[in-house]
Amino acid sequence: MSGATLPAPAATGLTGIIIAAHGRHYLADVGGRKLQCVTRGKKTNIAVGDVVNLKMTSEDQAVIESITERKTLLYRSDQYKSKLLAANLSRLFIVVATEPGFADDLISRSLVAAEAAGIEAHLILNKTDVADLLPKARERLLAYTSLGYPLHEVSARANPEHAVATLMPLLEGESSIFIGQSGMGKSSLINLLVPDADIAVREISAALDTGKHTTTFTRLYWLGEHASIIDSPGFQEFGLYHLSEGMLERAFVEFGPYLGGCKFYNCRHLIEPQCAILTAVAEGKIARFRHTLYGQLLHESAQTLY
Repeated sequence: MSGATLPAPAATGLTGIIIAAHGRHYLADVGGRKLQCVTRGKKTNIAVGDVVNLKMTSEDQAVIESITERKTLLYRSDQYKSKLLAANLSRLFIVVATEPGFADDLISRSLVAAEAAGIEAHLILNKTDVADLLPKARERLLAYTSLGYPLHEVSARANPEHAVATLMPLLEGESSIFIGQSGMGKSSLINLLVPDADIAVREISAALDTGKHTTTFTRLYWLGEHASIIDSPGFQEFGLYHLSEGMLERAFVEFGPYLGGCKFYNCRHLIEPQCAILTAVAEGKIARFRHTLYGQLLHESAQTLY
């Protein structure tokens, strides 16, 4: 999947990329020029990373007329509503750390969301300088590296040069997002990779009129002409109520070899007899906690009201 590229001007009107969103206020980058944008009516279906067609309303303001076709869309949802995270991503990086403790549930849900959206997922283990907690963190992350998800170990604080050297090649030519719980050092990594990030946040905050202390919005930074990185606010939950049964079973990569091997063609892989997935769980070929999450997500998808 191709990565991020600065949008070219449209033949008629303007084309820009959304680099920040806060409520119904957006900031678009049009060839390096920043425009404050709003949608027509009460629509809020715009995500950071969206390439949009704009109509100027003043010198530095525009209306979003339409969204161009998305390559990918990452979002989370609960029983009642969905929250767009970012559009047109090619890579997702889940940032965890040796301390404070990270949640396996959030990691697994993020990986499922990435698989369902067709986005390549990676793990970053930060704070590797906390030597006494490092072995335990590595052991817990084996559950994911054994599934083929790459793990990159860094310490933003103790060895910033190594962190940049490790991560920057992974971002080149890609449209990436960093997600994770609060306290994992995600912002420290962003600041290393984007030296002017703090300045950009202040500029974006002022343009969105969110107040000088508000930085809890999703924003996109350019890393050269053909790469971008999106920083999202830390969150503790990742609802996936929008995923159907078919999407869920395919989003658990370890289920792949066993799909189609069940006795019943409409097997839900929960309690059915002669289920290839349940057999693999019993034999230790699929981690039990991952199958438990699958069942939980199936239950959630059945509760959807929107």
